[in-house]
Amino acid sequence: MNWDDVRIFLAIARTGQILAASRRLGLNHATLSRRLTALEDALDTRLFVRRTHGCELTAEGETFLSAAERMETEMLEAQARLGRTDTKVAGTVRIGAPDGFGVFFLASRLGGLIERHPELKIQLVPVPRSFSLSEREADIAVTLERPGQGRLVSAHLVDYSLSLYASRTYLARHEMPKTVDDLKQHRRIGYVEDLIFTPSLNFTGEIMRDWNAGFEISSAIGQTEAVLAGAGIGILHSYIARQYDELVRILPDIVIKRAYWTTYHESLRDLARIRTVVDYLKEQVAAERAIFEG
Repeated sequence: MNWDDVRIFLAIARTGQILAASRRLGLNHATLSRRLTALEDALDTRLFVRRTHGCELTAEGETFLSAAERMETEMLEAQARLGRTDTKVAGTVRIGAPDGFGVFFLASRLGGLIERHPELKIQLVPVPRSFSLSEREADIAVTLERPGQGRLVSAHLVDYSLSLYASRTYLARHEMPKTVDDLKQHRRIGYVEDLIFTPSLNFTGEIMRDWNAGFEISSAIGQTEAVLAGAGIGILHSYIARQYDELVRILPDIVIKRAYWTTYHESLRDLARIRTVVDYLKEQVAAERAIFEG
């Protein structure tokens, strides 16, 4: 299989058009069409449905796309190890992040990165789970703890805090808690205990020995929405909760401190697109650190 043909396939998949891909690669439109056909013949499968308005990946094309992106990463790594520095910011970078940080902070800010680097494709996966970097479930993970083992590059991103919150609607129906012991008389919201994927999320014990939530949600966003709706008292990310006038911080002396870290596999250290995305995350957090510091 010719690597240049794979590179052409990636360009077409990312632009959705042979013409746009030819402009990006600086190659003749007819040449790209011929090379794509040669690749499909070599694989004995159809990778795209070619239409007048563009190219749509087939199911086989979607499968090959994942393999082609892994090939691209390996090729760029090899070039970097051979001293041929990867300076082009192009290709796909998948970011795995906790749902709160991923949705409430990153999702609205990553568009600026795409504007700077049109050939860069960002995949944001904001879900409450851990990511295996060695198995390429993500290229960069925003983690809640600094990994203690593995061939990983990790750096502190930002500190943040969590506090107790209730909605004004809830407090209009229930007396404001004045002590931790008072919380036992209120409905409490927390994580689904057997789905807690990192010890950093097991913070209820820092407030009271038996939180015993009556409503468990395995998502920071879900917990925020439940508290907003008046379902009970929850321990929420303060940088998220402060966005809602409906939410009231209770027992303000109780503050739980946590941190976010950027982590990626050391084999990706020399890739320009990885360095660029990590630097952009640091830049965005530094520019809006007050959001997290409150």
